[in-house]
Amino acid sequence: MLTKKQNLLETIHGGNPDRFVNQYEFLHIAMSDPFAMTDPYPAPGQSNIKNGWGVTLSWPEGVPGAFPVHTPETIVCKDITKWKESVKAPNLIFPDAMWEEAQKDVESVDRSQEFVAPFIAPGVFDQCHYLMSIQEALMAFYTDPEPLKDMIKYITEWELQYAETLCDKLHPDALFHHDDWGSQNSTFISPAMFEEFFLDSYKQIYGYYKSHGVELVVHHSDSYAATLVPYMIDMGIDIWQGVMTSNNIPELIEKYGGQISFMGGIDSAKVDFPGWNEQVVAEEVEKACRACGTKYFIPCASQGLPMSTFDGVYESLCTEIDKMSKKMF
Repeated sequence: MLTKKQNLLETIHGGNPDRFVNQYEFLHIAMSDPFAMTDPYPAPGQSNIKNGWGVTLSWPEGVPGAFPVHTPETIVCKDITKWKESVKAPNLIFPDAMWEEAQKDVESVDRSQEFVAPFIAPGVFDQCHYLMSIQEALMAFYTDPEPLKDMIKYITEWELQYAETLCDKLHPDALFHHDDWGSQNSTFISPAMFEEFFLDSYKQIYGYYKSHGVELVVHHSDSYAATLVPYMIDMGIDIWQGVMTSNNIPELIEKYGGQISFMGGIDSAKVDFPGWNEQVVAEEVEKACRACGTKYFIPCASQGLPMSTFDGVYESLCTEIDKMSKKMF
């Protein structure tokens, strides 16, 4: 029987996996670095928590995660042409003693079984609309592209500094990075605009990680983003996590398998809801596994962490994926 790590590599390289990769089993997601531990973030049910960027966040009960709160009083960057006056990146310099917990965490991992992956969220696009509001950010691509590009460069440089500290202190061999690039049905901006504004930033960020020991880049975007897959490949993404069924995953596997793999196929909203039941979970898991096959595909809920909004859903998904492994391998 292959280890979790071996089975993952066989799956994404089109080899001979002996079972489905079961959601996040191959990743040890490291969230104990000093910035992650000290940057304020709401727990479920908490409201109006201001983080290090000055963004106010709330996490209502019964939703998958926290969201920025955009009112006239809370918006950080009210004028993109004056972004330098309001946008200040948080500190990333911490004494060695503050790294001890994270270092103990990653040292405890059996790297023959799991990849050690720092968790980065929000990503570059999300950070723009966190700071500005989604409406103002999307309009700025058209009305004020140059100052927006300058702010994107500033965010990118901060991410590169973060990457340097993480690689130096933790020596990760994977990365789990969030950035939501679309709704369920469309990307937020056109592919050409995505290339113009974000491709170079991500080539720098993911290129840095890969040049410093990271073998595997897993990018979360629980959205429609099929038209961005060529750019994902170009920027160095190995696994697109969160891929929803609106993307026609079997077609993507046929076209791009061997260059990138797809982790998802189970839309969280279809299984993770009040009153969920195991029959629905079983049906959605079987549908995904049979449609997408055993190579270049990892069955997984679209949600961007190994968890569920409602108790028991994540574990039920894992159980059903194991059942499908017995049927299909």
